[in-house]
Order: sequence, then C-alpha cells, then structure tokens
Amino acid sequence: MQNLLRPLLVAAALATGLSGCADTTDRALQQGSPYAPAGPARGDAVDGLTVGARLEAAGEYQLALRAYYRAATEQGMTAEVLTALGSVNLNLGRLGQAEDLLRRAVETDPESPSAWNNLGVVLMEAGKIAEAKEVFRRAFALDDGASATIRENLRLALAKHENSAYGAGTNKEFALVYETPAVSGPPEPL
Repeated sequence: MQNLLRPLLVAAALATGLSGCADTTDRALQQGSPYAPAGPARGDAVDGLTVGARLEAAGEYQLALRAYYRAATEQGMTAEVLTALGSVNLNLGRLGQAEDLLRRAVETDPESPSAWNNLGVVLMEAGKIAEAKEVFRRAFALDDGASATIRENLRLALAKHENSAYGAGTNKEFALVYETPAVSGPPEPL
C-alpha cells in the first residue's frame, strides 16, 4: 500500500509547488514587483561595446573588459573592439597589453582618430614622448582638429617634448577618446 501512495504524494507535492510558481510569475508581471519577470527577453541585447563604454566611464574596468570580450565574440576583433580593449587595459594599468592592442587597432583601421589618440596616451604613459607626439599629430590630422580632447593631448605632448621638465610640477593627464556607440552618445572622457 505504501508503494502505491508514494507516487501520488510526489505528484501532489509537485502540483502544489508548480501552482506557487504560477503565482510568482503573475506577481512578476505586475508593475513595481520585486520579482524578476519570467519568460523570454522582450528586447534586443545592448551591444557589448556600448555596455563596456558605460562600465568604463563608471570606473568598472574589469566588468568593461568582460563586455568588450563579449563584443569581440559577437563582432570579431574589429578596430573598434581592439581600441576599446586597449583603452580598458590602459585604465587597468596594463601598458604592454594596451599598446599591443592599440597598435593592432591602427593596423586594422589606419583612419581611426580615436585609436591613434589612445595609442598616443599609452605611449605617453610608457615614456615614449617623441613617438607619442607623432601619433597625436596623426590623430589630429585624421580628426581634422574637430576633437578638443585630441587637440589638447597634442598640445600637452608637444609641450612635454619641448620641455622635459614640463611634467614635474603639473598633474595634467592625457585623455582617451571613445568611438561613438551606435545606440547612444559616448561616455565622458576619463
């Protein structure tokens, strides 16, 4: 007799548990519910580059790196992805990796002012001032002088190259330039 009751008790317990799940799903659909909605996602996923740029602007560099890797799996290693990866590696203090990635970015798209600018920032951080000055000049020429950030980076690099004591008493930092994500505007420069 006990062997016959056991499957019935299990079925009754499952039915009771599942009815509770339906209640949770109904509550999740209500406005302001603390429960996550069940079912399939209702919109398109946000592009990994956009998510990464927002995270990087918020100072969440490790999370930004993961979002950029997600973008790389979705889009491939485009110049934009390489530039983003190089920039976040610079923010993480990984100068060697940042330089390698940004050199690949300018090889992939030699017409990208942001990739050239960000390579210049890495070169300045690495103490390669003469090369950085030429890289900033290239970024400025490709941008037609439209970006105030690139213009300021070039000015600082020229001043630092002409007067090596320039950086001793100032805390001027060079700024990265970001590609404009298709979904929204660029993050604020760091």
